[in-house]
Amino acid sequence: MWTQNTDPLGSLWLSALVAAIPILVFLLCLVAFKLKGIVAAAIAVVVEIVVAVWVFGMPASGVGGAGLIGLLTAIWPIAYIIVMAVWLYRLAVASGRFEVIRASISGISPDQRIQVQLISFAFGAFLEGAAGFGVPIAICAALLVQLGFRPVKAAMLSLVANVGAGAYGAIGIPVIVGAQVAGIDVTDLSRTMVLVLQPLTFLIPFLLVMILDGWRGLRETWPAALVVSIVFSGVQAGVLWFLGPELADIGSGLAAMVALFVLGRVWQPRRVFREDGGVAPPVERHRFRDVAVAWSPFYILTAFILVWSIPAFKQLFTATGALAGAVFKVQIPGLTGQITTASGTVVSTTWDFTPINATGTAILLAVIVSFFTTRALRASDLWEQLVATIRSLWQALALIAAILVLANIANYSGGSASIGSALAAVGPLFPLFAPIIGWIGVFLTGSVVNNNTMFGPLQVATAERIGVQPELLIAANTAGGTTAKVISPQSIAIAAGAVGLSGREGEILRASIYYSLGMLAVICVWSFTLSVFFSG
Repeated sequence: MWTQNTDPLGSLWLSALVAAIPILVFLLCLVAFKLKGIVAAAIAVVVEIVVAVWVFGMPASGVGGAGLIGLLTAIWPIAYIIVMAVWLYRLAVASGRFEVIRASISGISPDQRIQVQLISFAFGAFLEGAAGFGVPIAICAALLVQLGFRPVKAAMLSLVANVGAGAYGAIGIPVIVGAQVAGIDVTDLSRTMVLVLQPLTFLIPFLLVMILDGWRGLRETWPAALVVSIVFSGVQAGVLWFLGPELADIGSGLAAMVALFVLGRVWQPRRVFREDGGVAPPVERHRFRDVAVAWSPFYILTAFILVWSIPAFKQLFTATGALAGAVFKVQIPGLTGQITTASGTVVSTTWDFTPINATGTAILLAVIVSFFTTRALRASDLWEQLVATIRSLWQALALIAAILVLANIANYSGGSASIGSALAAVGPLFPLFAPIIGWIGVFLTGSVVNNNTMFGPLQVATAERIGVQPELLIAANTAGGTTAKVISPQSIAIAAGAVGLSGREGEILRASIYYSLGMLAVICVWSFTLSVFFSG
């Protein structure tokens, strides 16, 4: 039995600095040396292994087990979800329905400043609430490219837009998990999320316009940005305050899409903006029935995701459920029962193989139903598009696997806890740094859920020591994590694969990193300000 040591060098800050070296190496390889994502990740993994073994004293069996769980998690459920989602999108393109979808969006407005709010912000939030796990980033980035956006800009805009929805993805799971690990009421955490994150969410539509067309664009399209912000933030805040996190993204995304549709009937900007400076293509008109049919794969997807997310369905696969036998728990050698955390908890990690209730299976069923309801598709199209999907995504999926291997070794070696503990040592100033811990957690794992699971207990323990209500620090941890999704290697790999830039992840990272850090700074200052009112 090996016990983690979060301070192997006798100085918590020095130990934390050494633990952060693999992350810094990865960023330098991408940003400064402009290496391919998979090469940068491979170098960072080697550095992480050295740090884990030589500095933190992790046994080789533990390193192997941590790497194995990272690899298995990358395959199932993450790669499964991503491949299924992009496969669904490619089939929509192959069927010809996507031309109708594109025309229906252009029919609302040919202006790309409006389109990015409709697709990446509103529709992306709807998909985030229904599916999460990178689905909205992949689909929305690909949609923007089809509408004439440059690939790097399309990927970056979809990543930035996701900040408004990332905290409540997959039917509110990040907030629900955050409340569970903190031992607080989910309603209290949901209401605190409104106070912590909603001011930034309100500003995102304006930010998206400015990224595309600067202050001039904002002057010309502020009515649309204002309507989207008011409707989206108002509905999202109302749902969070009165109902909880489950429908916060779905309700707000739908409401914002409807609001833009209605606004487009009575107002359009005087100048139509196109990123390439060209003339907007003529708008094709289609019957309402044809538009509804063209969008049907996404309706079908949402329906299956919602069924997979309802408590009654989930209950079937619990230990006492009727389909408990369909969940296969695999113990991980070198981890399960072999490592004790610094807090004294024995690691009991298992890899859950869930062929029926996995989110990817819901998307697979949406693919099958969409195929049988689309006359233009042949059976050969299914196989051809699946092969094309895997070919376009394999580098992105390999990068995700490498990053998860690195993240799990960092977690189980005690390196991640070392970084978090060092930041927690600042005392009353901690609320200023609490979002940074969440940022690190999501950067490492690509998941706000995993971030709250990993660092939620640390946030609660620190809140008790400094006299701050724990829901504020958990909300700050969650909000800081959402800003990291903009440059999380997992998110960037998904975006790169969706827009055909696999191997060029560094370009997307360089375009996105300042927005991520800027939004993180806003959350840090605002969380510290709120801590005055959440003390005691």
